[in-house]
Parts: sequence; C-alpha cells; structure tokens
Amino acid sequence: MSETGKDRPDTCPPSEPPESKVDEKFPTVVLGLMCDPGLPTETARWLVDDLERDLSERVSDQVRWEVRLETGPLRLDDDGRVPLVLLARELRPRLGWDLIVCVTDLPRQLSSTPVVADISVCHGIALASLPALGVVGLRRRFRDTLLYLAGELGHGLVGGKAGRERHRAGGKWAPVTWVDNPDAEIEVSLALVGWRGRLRLLAGMIRDNKPWRLVPELSTALAAGFAAAAFGIFYSSIWTLADALSNRRLLLISMLAVGAMVAWLIVYNRLWERSPTSKTKARLYNTASVLSLTFGVTSAYLVLFAVTFAGAFTVIESGYLASSLGHPVGIGDYLTLSWLAASMGTFAGALGSSLESEEAVYRAAYSRRERARRQRSRELREAEEARESDGE
Repeated sequence: MSETGKDRPDTCPPSEPPESKVDEKFPTVVLGLMCDPGLPTETARWLVDDLERDLSERVSDQVRWEVRLETGPLRLDDDGRVPLVLLARELRPRLGWDLIVCVTDLPRQLSSTPVVADISVCHGIALASLPALGVVGLRRRFRDTLLYLAGELGHGLVGGKAGRERHRAGGKWAPVTWVDNPDAEIEVSLALVGWRGRLRLLAGMIRDNKPWRLVPELSTALAAGFAAAAFGIFYSSIWTLADALSNRRLLLISMLAVGAMVAWLIVYNRLWERSPTSKTKARLYNTASVLSLTFGVTSAYLVLFAVTFAGAFTVIESGYLASSLGHPVGIGDYLTLSWLAASMGTFAGALGSSLESEEAVYRAAYSRRERARRQRSRELREAEEARESDGE
C-alpha cells in the first residue's frame, strides 16, 4: 500500500448525463445515499434537507442537485466487505441514481491505516465509514466527507471544486490522503494519516457500540448486583470493613470489580475476536470491545453506587452507624460504605451476567451492524471447521 500522491483518484472518461437531463438549462444530477440502519441513517437524515444547497455551494452550481435517501443493511461478501460495484449495478438502474454514496458504521482498514471512504469513480459509487469520523463533530465531518465524495464521483459529470477541499473530510487534527487499495473493484481509498487517525477510528467504534446501553440491557446482572450491594447495607461487619479500608484500597477493589465483570462478559460470551488472517484487525476489534465494555460496566457501577448510597443514607440511622464504628459519622462514611457495597455488587453482577442470553449481551455491547458482522464471521468459522472435520 502506498500513497498515490494525487489530488484526486484516477478517473474514467467523463460520463454523460442521460438525454432527458441534457436538454435542461441546469441538468439534474441525482445523488443517492444508501445507509445502514442505525447511526448512519440517523446522521444522514439530520443533514439531507440542506445537502442539495451545500452541493450547489461547495461542489457545483452548474447542475440541479437532487438527494435521495434509502435505508437498508448493506450486503457483505464472505470477506466482510461491501461489494461496491455489484451494488452500483443493482441500485443505479432500479432507483435512477447518477452518483451513489453508501454509508456504513462498520470500521474500514487497510493494514493498520483507518479508511474514511472507498471510491470507484468508474462506477460512480463510494463507501463512507462513520467510525473513522470519530466522536466530536461527527455530523460536520460526515457532511464534509459526503460533499467531497460527491465532487470526486461527479467530477467528470459536473466539474466542481471538491478536490481542493479534501482536508475538510479529515479535519485539522487527523489529515487524510488517497492510498492505493488492493481490491480490484475499488480504485483508491481515502485514509487517515498517523496515530491520531487510529485513535479517532477507535473512538468512533466505541461510540457506535453505544456502551451505555449495557445498564438497561443486562437486567439480570444488575439485579444480582443490587442484591449483593443490599447485603452491604444491612450487615454491620461490612460497615466496619469499609471504615477500615483506605481510599486507595477501595479504589483498587472497585477497579478489580469492573475488570472482573468485563473479563467475565468477554470470556463467557466469547466476545474475543480471533482472525488468523489479520491480527491487526482482530487487535482493533478486541480493543474496542474491551473499552466499550469497560465504559458500560463503569456506568453500571456508578448507577449501583448511587442507588446504594441512597439506600444506606435512608436505612442506616447516623447514631446507630456511629455506635457501630465507634466514632462520629458524616456523609463521607456513607460514601465509603456505598463504595465497598457497590464493588461487592459488581462482582456479583459479573456472575449474574451468566444468566443473560448471549443475544442480550451482544445487543448490549455492540451496534446492530457489528452484531451482524460478528454473526457472519462466526458462521463462516463454523462452516470452515465443519469442512475440516468432514475432511478428516
């Protein structure tokens, strides 16, 4: 893989618009957005109303732009890639689109280089990957990326100036460049440069997983956690132990509790990614899984802590707590007690998560598209193991 060193990808001979559009004073160019369900569709709907005006202002005002949005899961081949050329041949005649931008929330990489978009100018189609756009300013970066891709795809058709605005698709802190793509159907890819680009891709993957959903989804694990935390409220031996522990020791216990639940969720539900053909990709997905689950479990821990503190402050009378501990008590003592009880509850929640269905854990930990990708990978792996077993 090497940088192309060009301002725009190699293009095919300029395309001619359909005859019905040539006679108009301002020919109509239809830009179709084919979006995966979920975040891609939500983000596209936010900007689609103003996109036609933005295309006229920043790409070309010599045509009348028409933007159409369709939602549906993008097809994946056996290698987990979106077959762009096949999609272009299917969508263009059926929907009457001139240019096509597919939008997915699946991360894209070439080796270890994060990919913002793949493009095939010859077939008038591109694939934009939302995770590479990061977390902060996602909608703005998505709009700028769409405008740039539309300009590149339609350069032979409408002219325009998108090639000079490539930096907008990356941003100030994560510049982009065109790189060669080994896929025969994709001419080039728009990739992020440097370690900041890799961090932005990772952050985008975590956002797409929406780890805060772990709190309502794992109801059985939370119920077990609340039950164990309640034990800490009603037993004076836990009060004495919490009072004797230092803040440093309590912090260590809480970190061990969160880590234990994350590890249990990964191991018990087989969330660890294994890819004999691409260790870099497996490392990326595993890092995103660990960080997403850590964020989600920490959110659950804070909820458990808040509920435990409210319960302890309501149930345990301050004079009785003082007589048990042998010294005057204040809010800090209730916080310390709740801290230890929440850690106990988190350990119990890890075991309680064993009662959750695997589908519930996947639904809590990953986006819909990532769940589909993992399911597809599992099916292919099981099929390969079955073939090897039959061969023996």
